[in-house]
Amino acid sequence: MRPTRFPPPGYLCRPANGTPCARRILMDRNSIIGFALIAAILIGYTVWTAPSSEELARAQREQDSLAQLELEKKAAEAEQAARIEPVVPPVDALLAAEPDSLRDSVNVDSLRDLALVQRYGIFHPAVSGPTEQVLIENDKLQIGISTHGGRPEVIRLKDYRTYAGQPLLLQDPDTGSYAYRFFLGNLDLSTADLHFTPRQLGPGTVQLKAATTDPNKYLLLTYSLDSSGHFLHTDLKLVGLEQEVDPASLFFQWDLYGQPQEKHLPSQRQKSSIYFKYFNDDRDYLSETEEEDSEALQGRTNWVAFKQDFFTVAMVSDKGFSGSGSEVAVAWTEADTAYNKRYHAKLFFDQGRAATVELPMRLYLGPNHYNTLRRTGIDQFDRIIDLGWGIFGWMNRWLVIPIFNFLDRFELSYGIIILVLTIAIKLLLMPLTWKNFVSSARMRALKPEMDAINAKHKDADPLKKQQAVMDLYRKAGVNPASGCVPMLIQLPILYAMFRFFPSSIELRQEPFLWADDLSSFDSILDLPFTIPFYGDHVSLFTLLMAASTIVYSLINQQQMPQQQGMPSMKLMIWMFPIMMLFFMNSFSSGLSYYYLLANLISILQMTVMKNWFVDEDKIRAQLVQNMKTPRKKSKWQQRLDELQKQQQQARRR
Repeated sequence: MRPTRFPPPGYLCRPANGTPCARRILMDRNSIIGFALIAAILIGYTVWTAPSSEELARAQREQDSLAQLELEKKAAEAEQAARIEPVVPPVDALLAAEPDSLRDSVNVDSLRDLALVQRYGIFHPAVSGPTEQVLIENDKLQIGISTHGGRPEVIRLKDYRTYAGQPLLLQDPDTGSYAYRFFLGNLDLSTADLHFTPRQLGPGTVQLKAATTDPNKYLLLTYSLDSSGHFLHTDLKLVGLEQEVDPASLFFQWDLYGQPQEKHLPSQRQKSSIYFKYFNDDRDYLSETEEEDSEALQGRTNWVAFKQDFFTVAMVSDKGFSGSGSEVAVAWTEADTAYNKRYHAKLFFDQGRAATVELPMRLYLGPNHYNTLRRTGIDQFDRIIDLGWGIFGWMNRWLVIPIFNFLDRFELSYGIIILVLTIAIKLLLMPLTWKNFVSSARMRALKPEMDAINAKHKDADPLKKQQAVMDLYRKAGVNPASGCVPMLIQLPILYAMFRFFPSSIELRQEPFLWADDLSSFDSILDLPFTIPFYGDHVSLFTLLMAASTIVYSLINQQQMPQQQGMPSMKLMIWMFPIMMLFFMNSFSSGLSYYYLLANLISILQMTVMKNWFVDEDKIRAQLVQNMKTPRKKSKWQQRLDELQKQQQQARRR
């Protein structure tokens, strides 16, 4: 039930000799005409001075080009910072430094070895060597680890494929960088420059050793997969180097290029970013919409996640990453369609001097599935999935997801599961729907009295008219706000669904009717052009949802009591569905399908309740009986009467 509008202070005028306030009405009419003319002039000036489509296109191309150049520059700088290129003195320069008598007898290979020693110190034997890829795998993951750099250069999820049908890779072997950096004396070293000797300890475990000139000093990297899961455990040990390496200088850097995996790249980007969690704070994240965002971590951090639409690469440390020097960043451009987003993390391990230098870390390489993330036991790790804030997230976690997971056990089509889920939620909300419908019926039953009040106070003081209406409600025992409360209670469910369906990985690549992927839009017609704010395709589920919203609004309007002075409500019946048509055309077809079902069930509920369960004649008889029985005025009604008396006294003066 919509609340009754009251006139603002100062709206009342003083009639002369009991005649209507014609002058005020004329002034209102002139004011409206004046405002309309001003608006027309502003709109005309804006259209006249607006740049042409060619100018807009040229400006956009220039902006995209500049943004692309800036992004490529920063990406190159990040890769250069992560991977230290060998800075080896030229052999010719070394030869020139030798005495003339020895120059001809100097061995060139020896000079090269000397240059490597100067650059890499005792690690110079590990600078060269064979490059091969060692595979480790379990039921969920297949990891290809390169012996050059000791990095996982291929990360494949076995249970998933891209929308194009290709193997789903979280790490592309040809892009990005992955390295540990540390200082050995005054030498700045990186594992990216070293070759490792592999030792396979099983199908899911491998050790990689970077040797030095001293057999008691070496770098050992261990990778181990869970027997069945999505965690890759990593451990870096600097054996025999505890007194030569400053642990505070150790850090890990990963620059990862997210791959386009879904049907619609813009939608994938809108839900991709970097999430992180301090030990003493809630999880936080970088902007999902800005083309570039970064943050220097301000405290000890439990985990950092490169989140894509439905998959995540996360770094987890039980001891925490240091807040001194650690940073994260994410970037993308419209023109760069080869990648989703580019992720960057620089994480320090501040452990102080210790008997051993050991840096354990876990890498989560898996889906953004709510129960999977929750079962990891990592604090707020499930909040990588944005289910909404406050009560909206609560609705999803404790109502929608449990019902959805229960239905999923029966291995039904997801279109059928959404149908049953919609019916279940509508049944849960049935008491509120019933209360709202009965309240509307009671308001409709007072239509004859409302028409009489409108006719009596047509040209009278608006406050008097409002007072008469409230007096009628009081005598009849009708609360005009009783129908609004149930509607407000249902809003969290509507918004919770808006968050749930686009983030539900269960709907990914699941077909239903004409939709080939319920997690993305359903296109029945690809347009040869792009409509601003709409797109280049036509989604049928969205069209049906908009049409059903119009039908539901028209029927609902008939159930609501008519109120004068609110012509904008008729406009909203059409404007809101049109806005949703544009807004949701590229959204999850599962979401549009749910709203379509919710509208159809609501229409069915109103029809059944009106024709079989609500006797409006009986309701009116009860209200008429109530009006014959005197009722005590409420405090609010008493205050309204007092206000009326004050207004009347002011007029007499």
